[in-house]
Amino acid sequence: VQLQASGGGLVQLGGSLRLSCDASRLNSDYYHIGWFRQAPGKEREGVSCVSRNNREQYYSDSVRGRFTISRDDAKKAASLQMNSLKPEDTAVYFCATRTNRVIYGRRCDPTVYDNWGQGTQVTVSS
Repeated sequence: VQLQASGGGLVQLGGSLRLSCDASRLNSDYYHIGWFRQAPGKEREGVSCVSRNNREQYYSDSVRGRFTISRDDAKKAASLQMNSLKPEDTAVYFCATRTNRVIYGRRCDPTVYDNWGQGTQVTVSS
């Protein structure tokens, strides 16, 4: 496993969590990286992604303004700061990378990311 996600947990409505993704085992130094989530019975969805040149960030409508993605290429790591959490944010969160170019309209489409870590559970109670 080349990616390691951590930082999940149980938090109350309105609380915060910070997820971390350790990509230090990746062979590539130039990659898109993103956070995705999957709730029970639902498809995996893109939450937030950042381009391999760190110039473009994407946020889904449901998290924009509450979540912040960042990457540290020197450490080969990424994080997702999640604030004002809601019960509907409850899901298993994954980090994933893609080395090749991504079409703008699919920059946070989970089907185009090809390197995945194990997930970390985030549960938001009301």
